[in-house]
Amino acid sequence: MAGASKNSRTTVATQKFTCPCGGEVVMKTMYENGRLRNLAECGKCKRQERRPKDFK
Repeated sequence: MAGASKNSRTTVATQKFTCPCGGEVVMKTMYENGRLRNLAECGKCKRQERRPKDFK
């Protein structure tokens, strides 16, 4: 009898980040200078930070 793997049993919780201006922060992947960069960007004011928690 095979059980479900540990990874399939975990629940996925997504976290919503918001900017002080009231917009929602989304992660974007950009390719520049030969490398991939992940950036967090507010959809309302277009402010960019390195990670979502930097918007506080």
